Amino acid sequence: MKLHGLQKMTLLDFPGHVACTVFLGGCDFRCPFCHNFELADSSAKAVMTDDEFFKFLSGRKGLLDGVAITGGEPCMHKELPDFLAKIKELGFAVKLDTNGYHPTMLENILDKKLADYVAMDIKNSPSKYAETCGIDKIDISVIKKSIGIIMEKAKDYEFRTTVVSEFHSEKDFEEIGKMIKGGRKYFLQAFTDRDTVPFGNLHAPGRDELEKYAAIVKKYVSKTEIRGI
Repeated sequence: MKLHGLQKMTLLDFPGHVACTVFLGGCDFRCPFCHNFELADSSAKAVMTDDEFFKFLSGRKGLLDGVAITGGEPCMHKELPDFLAKIKELGFAVKLDTNGYHPTMLENILDKKLADYVAMDIKNSPSKYAETCGIDKIDISVIKKSIGIIMEKAKDYEFRTTVVSEFHSEKDFEEIGKMIKGGRKYFLQAFTDRDTVPFGNLHAPGRDELEKYAAIVKKYVSKTEIRGI
């Protein structure tokens, strides 16, 4: 498996761990606000093989204690379970980021205890999910299945939404709250523009608006917080 990016150390990507972050290419979605669109459409070149990565990781024992796997969408890769197993064999904890559109792979990983923490993006309310993902249609039952798998089987987890003024409203967060009712943690993070975002003229909500949305979801998920502001 080829890696399309590596952040050698982070204190932010994996809660409670000093970690590195691995970026994998490819994604089913084309979110207009994506920060890693060059990974989603696979236009970014690979930077190393998994063999090179494991050589790097073996030399970081005692300095790092975790590995965050993100993308793109990691669960698209059939080699992912073996990749995670090798990380675990070296003694590192694993965090997995996912869009939730591969529940069979996700359940396989969790059944084999290959991920210590799962972060799933909740893009929007069901009626606006496909639009927010930048695709024509989506089977929302697949998303809901992944939510259920995570809540039942993940050792620790979070749900999170990148909030974009053009895509999200109060009504959406009422529906999101219902989708993840009883979840452990939910974070709202404001959209931040950058050069790699595929569509221009998108805007972040203000703090007051985020707090209003958080209050709506808190009725369903008691640990609902705003991240990054």
